[in-house]
This record gives sequence, C-alpha cells and structure tokens, in this order.
Amino acid sequence: MKIVMFSINPLFGDRVLGGAPKQIKNISVYLGEMGHEVVILSTRCADSCVEFRWHDNVLVKPILRFHQPFPQPYAIPAYDIANMMQDVAAHLDGADRFYMHDGEFLFPYAYQHIPTVVALRDNVYPETILGGFLFQGDRLIAVSEYSRRFYAETMGRFLPELNGRLLVVSTGIDWDIFKPTPPQEILAIVPVDPVKDAIVIHPHRPEPSKGLPQTIAVADLLVHKYGITNLKVLVPRWLEVGISPEVAAFYREMETEIKTRNLTQNFIFHEWIPQSLMPQYYSLGAVTLGLGNFVESFGNSPYESLGCGTPAIVSRVSTHRELLPDHLIDKVHFGDAEIAAVIAAQIIIEKRKTSPETLAYLHENYGVQSQLEGYAQAILNAQCRDPLAYRYTPITEETNYCLPSWCYLWEGGIYHDFLAKHQTIPALQTLLSEYPEGFTQKEAIASGISPAQLETWYRDGYLIVK
Repeated sequence: MKIVMFSINPLFGDRVLGGAPKQIKNISVYLGEMGHEVVILSTRCADSCVEFRWHDNVLVKPILRFHQPFPQPYAIPAYDIANMMQDVAAHLDGADRFYMHDGEFLFPYAYQHIPTVVALRDNVYPETILGGFLFQGDRLIAVSEYSRRFYAETMGRFLPELNGRLLVVSTGIDWDIFKPTPPQEILAIVPVDPVKDAIVIHPHRPEPSKGLPQTIAVADLLVHKYGITNLKVLVPRWLEVGISPEVAAFYREMETEIKTRNLTQNFIFHEWIPQSLMPQYYSLGAVTLGLGNFVESFGNSPYESLGCGTPAIVSRVSTHRELLPDHLIDKVHFGDAEIAAVIAAQIIIEKRKTSPETLAYLHENYGVQSQLEGYAQAILNAQCRDPLAYRYTPITEETNYCLPSWCYLWEGGIYHDFLAKHQTIPALQTLLSEYPEGFTQKEAIASGISPAQLETWYRDGYLIVK
C-alpha cells in the first residue's frame, strides 16, 4: 500500500525530540518493513528542511510551513495554509491510506475520500482537541483508556457514533532498549559521578506544567531537610532555548528559583540527550520525578525509567492515576512536595530499584510490539466511512450529571486535571458520594443545591452531562 502520514511536529533524521516523533518513527518503520510505501509530510524548520529516509520504504518530506517554534502552529498566513492543503491533497492523490499523527490537519473534507486513521496524542493542545471534534475518519486512536474516556465525554457528546470508532492502542515501549544499562557515553554529556552522587532525573521539556517547579521544591527538602547534600538533579536544556524567548525566560526563572533556594550546586542543566543514550541516562538515576500537572495522554518518561531499573514518582494527574496500580509505582497528589520528598529520600537511601512485579506489569501491558500491531491493523484495515452525524441533546431537569474522567475525589477534596488544583466543595462531594453513578437536577435540588450552583459546577468542568 501507499500510505501518507501527517506530522505537525518537525522530524529529524538524526534525533528524536519527544514522544510523538518517536512513535511516528516506530509506526512508519514498522509499516515500511512490512513492504508498504510510506511518505510522511512534516513541518519544515531550520534543522529539518531536506527530505530524508528512516527506512528504504519510509520517506520524510519536511515541507509543511507551520509556525515554529510551537505553540500556535496555525499562526501563519492563509496562503501558507492553502499551500499545505495543496501539498497534502497532491500526496493523497493515488494513496491508499492516510494516517494523521496527533489529529492536527484540521480539514476533514480534504481526506474523507480516503480511508483515514487519526491518533490523538495529547489532551491539551488546541489543534489536537479541534482535530478530535472535527474527526471524520475511520478510526480515532486514543493512547490510553483515560484519553478514550476524555474524548468520549467531550467530542462524543455531539457525535453519538464516535464511540464505535474510538480505539485504544496503548503507547508501547521497547523493553529490549529500556532496560538497566551501564552509563558510559552519557558521562561525556552529564558531568556526574554515579558512585558519589545521589542523582535525580527530571527528563522533561521546559514547560511549567511538566513539573520543574515541583522538582525544585522536592530537591530543596532532600538537601536541606534530609541532608542529601550530594544530590544532583539532571535537567535537559531544550534545543529551542536559543530561538524561543518563552523557553529562555522559563529557564531564567527556574535558575533564579534554584539560586534563591541555595541549590545551584545541586542542579545540572545539560544538553538534550539523544534517544540512543536515554537508557544510560535513566540508569544513572536514583529516582525519576514526574510531578507536573500536564494532562498527559500517556507520559512515557516515568515508565521508561522504571524499565531501566530506576524508580519513578508521579503526580496523580490524568493517565498517571491509572497506568500502573498504586502498589507498583509511587504516586503523590499534585503539589505535595513533602510526601514526594519523603518517598524520594527513602528510595535514595535504600538504593531501591524497580520491583520485578512492576517490570512484569509493564512488559505485559505496554510492549512496543502490541502497539505497532495495533496501529498497523487500524491503518491497513481502514475503510471510507459515512461522515459522523452531529447530535444536539437539550439539558433538562432529567439530565444526568456525573464526575468527569479529568476529576477525582479524595480526602482533600476534588482534583481537576485542567484547572490543576485541589478544591474543597463539600456540597458537591456529598452529592457525588450519595449518587456515584450521577444525579439529576431534581435530585440535586432535593439535596439543597440551587440550579445556579449546579450550573457553576457544570461550567467549571467539575460535572459533565450524559
């Protein structure tokens, strides 16, 4: 088959930046090895403007002129959008399949004539979310069960047939690569002593929601409360720091915070790590932190770290609440630096490694082979389908309200993924405890809740209708 793929992310022949580019490379090469001809249309940038091959059957053409650096890729002149539509249409002419990585080609009428599969790879960025609401393909792939529920509760509210086209293909990790690996070449990039230093890994891009402020708070406690003065926190420096004022400003802000807390000697900002060295990088660490509030669709880093033998601590945000059972990974409520530091100190002092039970669960549920087979089956078996019909359902006194997938109840109140905060709302908490499957307006009023209060909770995303 001739398969055309779309990536709004820049792609590179010699390096991989982030989870989405890594996955499209794995999927395309897998299909190429099956004998299919794959052409990937990706965003052009200064470091990627000449076509290259990932495989004899996989050609990457960086010709799309989306705005760089991210975000706001559509902040471009209309003629650039028109030209890109022309380019995509030209490549779809004669193609057998279209695969859209992350759903960000926002023109369904341009692909409805060809069997199309769309994978939504995040739950936050506007272009991805719009791509989901505009979806008109054969299959819409979610990379976790959390994301599937999120899409069903939002996009599916107006597209009743969407559930039948939603497919969960969990992100897969190559456990033959992500395993305990003696650090060698990595030591030329990261100036640490694995024997003398207590190393904390913060393997995330430079966004506040990715948890660097929380990592700094935990490091402060580890050094100044628990006396781990040999602590070294490793933070990769994003490649765009020289061209993005926002990224540069974020690093300056974080470096000031580190200095204020007297942690300068405990933090190492280093160059971006090549994918080939990531197993060595994770294996350096005593513990990996994923304490941000970004609403991940999957979130690879903590699980790759676990595969390399290094324990991870994650915040109970989005998918991290459920990808692993609580007894197989350490979880903390977002913002709880005190508990995170207690756990991290124990891991460091005990020199704890990933448990065999955790490794077995990861290998069974998140292997790369099952992921690649899932994508291949979805793409190769795709069909042209009738457009999804739009449905409007009025909200009435009999409408059922319930807690959405992006909120959870705990003894501290209700946590809301998209607001990134814990809120104590006693009346709502009582109502949800009394009606765990949902309640109507009549039932809320009978419990002393006014229609105006119910409306506020609904508008703020603490309730959905179904």
